[in-house]
Amino acid sequence: MPLPTLWAGLGQRALRPEVMDQPALDPADHQAALRGLARINALTRTTGCFAPAVRRLAGRCPGRPLRVLDVACGGGDTVRALARLGQREGLALEVHGCDLSPEAVALASRTARAEGLAAEFFQADALGAPLPGGYQLITCSLFLHHLGTAEAETLLRRMAAATEAQLLVHDLVRSRLDLLLTWAGTRLLSRSPVVQVDGPLSVGGAFRIEEVRTLAAAAGLAGAELRRFWPERFLLSWCRPDRPEASGTGAGAQGEGSLAG
Repeated sequence: MPLPTLWAGLGQRALRPEVMDQPALDPADHQAALRGLARINALTRTTGCFAPAVRRLAGRCPGRPLRVLDVACGGGDTVRALARLGQREGLALEVHGCDLSPEAVALASRTARAEGLAAEFFQADALGAPLPGGYQLITCSLFLHHLGTAEAETLLRRMAAATEAQLLVHDLVRSRLDLLLTWAGTRLLSRSPVVQVDGPLSVGGAFRIEEVRTLAAAAGLAGAELRRFWPERFLLSWCRPDRPEASGTGAGAQGEGSLAG
């Protein structure tokens, strides 16, 4: 879709079919797109916004590993980055990722093995069935903008029901600045035509900050915190009321102020 058309339509959220979501997409093209997204995610500090919460929770789990599940993990770059964080800082972590796509799970598993990382991946439909339990932290990155409002609420409810301590959701903010950054970044950082087409479309499907706050309230996430950080991203954090020690968004110095309440 032409950039001027997307630009003019940013006033209203618009979900448009993306190439990567098509079941007929060639698996090789799918995996090439996932590799391109991994490069973009690394430069936009996706994992950095999760790291403070991981460190804090890991410090409160003496004698046992902190179990983390990344929902809709794609090619597993966030999971692998968290596993490397654990290795580098001596944190006891057990990091898993799940995704609906068998191609994504296969790529994530193969890449983690090649890097010698203790990370596990499995196929799961986060919208069609409850998430597995036993995880103190459940994360989700750059997936919410693919969902309709009702589906997004379902995902947040299921993450909240499954986590033992905290959930973190990171995603795009719908804005003209993000559209420009995404359009340029997908062309500079990836040769995948899938990424170059889908990236700008994703911005049109993203939520604005006030819309995320409404989603969280509708999903029953009382006390959720919301932070905005560069480049045009948000981090939603919610802690179980019976686990106040998990409180904090995990955004660290990247946050631009709490938007809770």
